[in-house]
Amino acid sequence: MTDSAAAPAAAPAISKKQAKAAAAAAAAASGKNAPHPVFGGPIASPNTWITFSVRHFFAYDEKTAEELKDIVEAIEAHLGADGFVMGAEAKLGDNVMFECLNRNPKFVESVSQADFAYPNLAKWFAFMKEQPTNPAATKVIDRTVSLQQQRETAKQQASASGETASKDQGSFEVGLPNVEAGVVTRFPPEPSGYLHIGHTKAALLNEYFARRYNGRLIVRFDDTNPSKEKAEFEEAILHDLELLKIKPDTVTWTSDSFEMLETYCVRMIEEGHAYVDDTVQEVMRQQRMDGVASACRDQSVEENLRRWEEMKKATDFGKTCCVRAKMSVDALNKALRDPVIYRVNEVPHARTGTKYKVYPTYDFACPIVDSYEGVTHALRTNEYRDRNDQYYWFIDTLKLRKPFIWDYSRMNFIHTLLSKRKLAWFVDNGVVPGWDDPRFPTVRGILRRGLTVETLKEYILMQGASKNILLLEWNKLWALNKKAIDPVAPRFTAINVDGAVPLTVRGLDAVPAVRDIPKHKKNPDVGTKKLFVSSNLLLESVDAASLVEGEEVTLMDLGNVIIKSITKDDAGVITAMEGDFNPEGDFKKTKKLTWLSKDSPLATVQLQEFGYLITKPKLEDEDNFEDFVNHDSVSTVSAFANAENIADLKVGDIIQFERKANFIVDKASDGEFVFILIPDGRMEK
Repeated sequence: MTDSAAAPAAAPAISKKQAKAAAAAAAAASGKNAPHPVFGGPIASPNTWITFSVRHFFAYDEKTAEELKDIVEAIEAHLGADGFVMGAEAKLGDNVMFECLNRNPKFVESVSQADFAYPNLAKWFAFMKEQPTNPAATKVIDRTVSLQQQRETAKQQASASGETASKDQGSFEVGLPNVEAGVVTRFPPEPSGYLHIGHTKAALLNEYFARRYNGRLIVRFDDTNPSKEKAEFEEAILHDLELLKIKPDTVTWTSDSFEMLETYCVRMIEEGHAYVDDTVQEVMRQQRMDGVASACRDQSVEENLRRWEEMKKATDFGKTCCVRAKMSVDALNKALRDPVIYRVNEVPHARTGTKYKVYPTYDFACPIVDSYEGVTHALRTNEYRDRNDQYYWFIDTLKLRKPFIWDYSRMNFIHTLLSKRKLAWFVDNGVVPGWDDPRFPTVRGILRRGLTVETLKEYILMQGASKNILLLEWNKLWALNKKAIDPVAPRFTAINVDGAVPLTVRGLDAVPAVRDIPKHKKNPDVGTKKLFVSSNLLLESVDAASLVEGEEVTLMDLGNVIIKSITKDDAGVITAMEGDFNPEGDFKKTKKLTWLSKDSPLATVQLQEFGYLITKPKLEDEDNFEDFVNHDSVSTVSAFANAENIADLKVGDIIQFERKANFIVDKASDGEFVFILIPDGRMEK
């Protein structure tokens, strides 16, 4: 017998897939990596933690107290074993869970409270907060957020239209016809208020299509109502367009065409397409509603022209009249029921003074001036859709060149009014001090609140030219903004004045030492700031309340301190603390606290936070908006900040007060600083 004959038979070859299946079967038989009753998968699997975190902590606010208790207790017990979710160091599972929790304001608030009952989770969360952002984790979260928003958008669209979501949501590929010879668009704001976010969408869409098809953009002021219009608003609109980097090829005014429009009005009267009506307004409104013809509808051309002259002179009789187009008495589309095209107004016009006493309506002037100015594509929101037939009636009746109308959805936001008339009510009644109030959806307001121009444009262009009606939330816009400003916002420290607690640290010099440190740990290009270190420090009252004697904490940018004594007054309020400096202390599992030296140059600054002006998310047609005004939508907190570090800040600068939020400088003069909190997308503000 040879040696080879004694050798065992060779094992049959198996594929990698078979080997993986066999290993899984063996693990299952031994109980290793068995599904966890709470986590739903093997607790050593990264996918288990990712799925668990996304599923549970994005919906943290929606869970019952009992559900939360089971979940958090399971995390607490698991972290107690080795400090991290998957071993002895932070890995992707830790980063994903932290990102999910950190984006949930309810959890962030609860974990910062002194009575938070889960110390392992609190220490882990504080440690993870100090770690660099993990791009892979952020990608997972952002993808999840995007998918959730897509699902929510689809639900809203289906609810609004009774149909599935349109495929062109978020796209400009709308199949715009007749573009071969170039496109001329117009943005026609009425100078009766400041531009708001809805106007911004209109302006950007008009610019987009004009530039894409090698055409022209006209900005045309619709100044047909001197009672509401002011030169101030024209200047503000042009300034806001400049801020948005929208550069029209031409700026015109409807008033440039007043003489031509009068000519067309007379022509319509002479050809029997219009008549002058002296019916009382309330009666006329009811007749239009009921489909009843006016008694003036069939009067002679001569009588109509006579009345027209009375209107032009604004005589007593003329002031009772208006010109109506003779379209239809009882059309199903009520926009076609003999609409008014001219009315008397004796208020001096901002540009033409007292030359005219009769003025065209927007519905009459718009199609004529569009045709005259060479507009090829009239883009407007679909709230005007019923008036498209009216628009084309004027074009056809007057035998004018026909522009193509493309309508798109207007932007609607929760807790927000976009009617200039209603916004003017807030200004006129002193509810807000002006059109640039940070609670306003005006371009001035949202930029003053800390939104960057680049983010505003990016967000609106993300919406595309969809026709679907959506009720949008502000969170996505502010989250997008946070992503843009976080990498460049310099970091400073602010300690709330109210209840600030002195901390005396043995082992540090009483005389302040000063050194330069980065304003942004991850971006050295932001520059440096002064760090004043002494034995006499100040802590936030909420941070001090979370500490116990003997606890070791980390003072950010300084080192560890062991709390030795806590002094309280008769009401149990902490009035002073003492501790020992421990520069060799382990910072991985300690609370991270902000602080200021009492011996450094301190300035008292104001931190302002703004909420919604409207208490109801969506106002219905029957709602009176004045009944839902939030009269308690501003809060102001005084805080200490290092005077030298903030001395060079100017209005409009965006900074971060660490462990608070990002802020924009709203006032910086004569040593007085006011900062406005910039929403971060996690809270509905």
